[in-house]
Amino acid sequence: MSDTSSDTILLVDDEASLREPLAEYLSGQGFTVHEAESAAKARSLLLQLKPDLVLADIMMPGEDGLSLTRHLVETRDLPVILLTARGEATDRIVGLEVGADDYVVKPFEPRELVARIRSVLRRARRGGKAQNAIEDNAHYLFDGWRLDPFKQQLTDPDEVAVPISTAEFRMLRAFLDNANKVLDRDRLLDMVQGREAHLFDRAVDNQISRLRRKIEADTRNPQLILTVRGGGYRFAADVRRVAPDTFA
Repeated sequence: MSDTSSDTILLVDDEASLREPLAEYLSGQGFTVHEAESAAKARSLLLQLKPDLVLADIMMPGEDGLSLTRHLVETRDLPVILLTARGEATDRIVGLEVGADDYVVKPFEPRELVARIRSVLRRARRGGKAQNAIEDNAHYLFDGWRLDPFKQQLTDPDEVAVPISTAEFRMLRAFLDNANKVLDRDRLLDMVQGREAHLFDRAVDNQISRLRRKIEADTRNPQLILTVRGGGYRFAADVRRVAPDTFA
């Protein structure tokens, strides 16, 4: 029996000639597929549906797939795979920067797409199981800051909540789980996005720049996220885990 029998996909693409046969193919692979011809329709469906994954075309009239992805990453814990007719590295980088979990360039082999969908869903399930573990809900404490992994909430030393996107949360948690270790860009990208490609160094650098603006007193002289010449980055702070009920 397929392990995807209960997985639901929201397919967002304005081209019916691609969307409809792709939806039929994915249904034949055991997925439950809902179709949307625009980002606006997708937003409407998401008020009623709770898909396991969103498959979205980048180039659409009106709101594009990048904007929709940014919205999903910031407001919902949903894996996103982008479909793009563009093969340039810059376009792929932008997709990863806004928080997409993967991308597929058109025209694509349907079997490859299914393999990527299943891979992303497996990572999401592993993350969900860990998220539900009692010990994994313990808060992270570092340099006066606190990160609640269950609520994905960051609190500064004055106990003021600091808004943080899902992409920033993933990056920060990767650092906190590997404090004082040097992490190169490929390793960080693999932990945060599930990608293992050297083409996306800039995506990592840009995410770290945004994260530094949140937690560093002086971004020109960072004290927490240090750049290691030729090696990547190191989180230079002592990190403790504390039970959630400590802050109840």
